[in-house]
Order: sequence, then C-alpha cells, then structure tokens
Amino acid sequence: MLRPATGYIKAIGDGIMKALWTKLAAAALLALPIVATAQMPFLTATVERETLMHERILDGRVEAVQRSTISAQTSGRVLEIRYDVDDFVEQGDLVVQISDTEQQSRVRAAEGNLSEARAQFLEARADFERIENIFGEQLVSEAEYDRARAARDAARARLESAQAALAEAREQVEYTQVRAPYAGIVTERHVEVGESVSPGSPLLSGISLEQVRVEVDVPQQLMDPLRRHRTAYVVLDGGERIEAESLTIFPYADPATNSFQVRVNLPELDDTSGLFPGMFVKTAIKLGEDQRLVVPSEAVVFRSEVVAVYVIDPEGRIVFRQIRVGRELPEGFEVLAGLRQGERVALDPVHAGIHMKETQRVAR
Repeated sequence: MLRPATGYIKAIGDGIMKALWTKLAAAALLALPIVATAQMPFLTATVERETLMHERILDGRVEAVQRSTISAQTSGRVLEIRYDVDDFVEQGDLVVQISDTEQQSRVRAAEGNLSEARAQFLEARADFERIENIFGEQLVSEAEYDRARAARDAARARLESAQAALAEAREQVEYTQVRAPYAGIVTERHVEVGESVSPGSPLLSGISLEQVRVEVDVPQQLMDPLRRHRTAYVVLDGGERIEAESLTIFPYADPATNSFQVRVNLPELDDTSGLFPGMFVKTAIKLGEDQRLVVPSEAVVFRSEVVAVYVIDPEGRIVFRQIRVGRELPEGFEVLAGLRQGERVALDPVHAGIHMKETQRVAR
C-alpha cells in the first residue's frame, strides 16, 4: 500500500520541480541582453573621423562686380527715359533718348565738307598724274612737279580729315541713343524728361546681379593661415556654401582696426542664391584642417533641448543616446561628445524608435 503513495508523491515532486525550472529559465531569459537575430529593418551608418576644415566665420558685405553710372556723351535735351528704378535691362537696350537735331546738322555739314574734299582730291590727283607724265619727257620743271605733288598730298589730307569729321559727327548722333553696357537692374535715375544734359551729366545708375563678390575685414592674426590656404566660403541662410573662385587680399591694414580687406570673388550665380548687393553674409575662411567625428544629418534627432541619435551596439541593442554636436557640415554634424569612432547609428530615427519599443515590449 505504500508503493502507490510513494509513486504519487514522486510524481507531484517531479511536477513541482519542472514548474520551478521553467520559471527559473524564463527569469534567466529576461535577464539576458536583447540580441538582434536578423538585420535591422532600417539603414545604419558607422561614425567615422573625417578631415574637416578648421575655419573662422566672419561677417562680409555683398557688392556687385559691375556697378556704374551711365553719363551723357553729347549735349541735348532728354526726350525719353525707358527704364526706371528696379527695372531689369538687357545689355544693349536703349535706356535714354536725347534730342539729336544739332548732331544731325553736324552730320550733314560734315557730309558736304567730305564731298568737297573728295572733289578737290580727285582734281589734284588728276593734275599731278598729268604733270607726272610730261615731267618724264622733260617738258615741265621739277619745281612744277613738286608743287603738283604737294597739292595732291594736301588734298588727300583734307579728304582724310573730312572723313574723320563725318565719323565723329555720326558718333555724336549715336551718343543721343544711350544704351545699357551690360544686363542689370536700374538702381537710380538722375534726370527727368525735358532736362538739358551735356557731356558728363549722369543719367542712370545700375548694377548687375549676375556677378557679385563679398568684402571681408580679416583680423591681422588670421592673415598668415589665410594667405597660406587662400580658401573661403560664403555661407547662405539655409546652410549652403558657395566656394570662392579666388581671393584678392589688399596689401595693407586699416590703422584704426588692424584688419585687412579681403575680396572674396564668387562664381557666376543664378537667381536662387539670394545674394544681393548691400547684404551682410557669413563668410568662412580656412585656417587649417582637423580630424573630427562626423554623424550623418539624417541620423540626428532634435527634441526640444535634446540632441540625440539611435545607437546600435555590438549585441544588436538599440539605445537612444544624447550627443553634443558642433558645426553643421555638408557631410553631417560634427560630434563633440556622446559618440565614439566605429559606432553604428540609425539613419531612420523614426523606424529605429519604433523597432526599439517593439523589442522592449517583446522582452517584457
């Protein structure tokens, strides 16, 4: 009678031990780190050191390369002004029309003088050719031959002078039609319709927006590395950078500020650059190079005052880690603290956060 009871007690004991071992195994499983058993369902990138430009940001002033004031080159009365302030003008467009009555009269007078001079030259040349023929036969004196030749040369000189006078008179007529020397925008109008102008009188001022440059005052302690590297960038409001084609460094310092004037020459820009003469812009000048950690921009999360990334550790766990960033670069953000070289970060923070929460829920 004892044997069945013993078997029953043994069976109960085995069940209790089996349940106990199951609980212990579950607890041990929860205590283990969560390891990714498959590839992450989002893109990742490895944080690496990159060679970055050591720079100094200075304020610069945008100015137009082509800026000028059109002045009258002849006398007359302003008949028409075809453009006003803020109007765009193509190169060669007629902008101001000046009366040409006096100039046309000079052209007609010059044409008459030219006809007279041409007739006199033809007569003098015919006389010289006739005398030259009979001079060879010793029928005229040498003095007569010299006089005929001198008369021909004088007539030729008068003809050339008349031709030049006619060209000048016609040019004065051309001056009555004032044309734009380059494509640009009118910035100031100096005359009104009906005013009398003379050579040198200002008519219109304008600038071209196709070619601009930036003037920067650089402290003297930065001039040695600037002369060594001769590299600068204009930083736009959106963070985009325009590299300078060349630098023009003025060879003297301002005695009041001990700074050098540097001209940052930019390539030809389109209308989307947003640079206009008179604006202040940030200008980065290269002082050297440094090795810095860089994290891709798409990996960085900004939440209120917190800047962080989702880091995937070697065991496959996802960690939301706060970092400190520096400059924003075309390659990403400069990392000042919070990351080490070789660590992996998620390039899709939204999916990384969802995946991290799902993994934590399964683990619980």
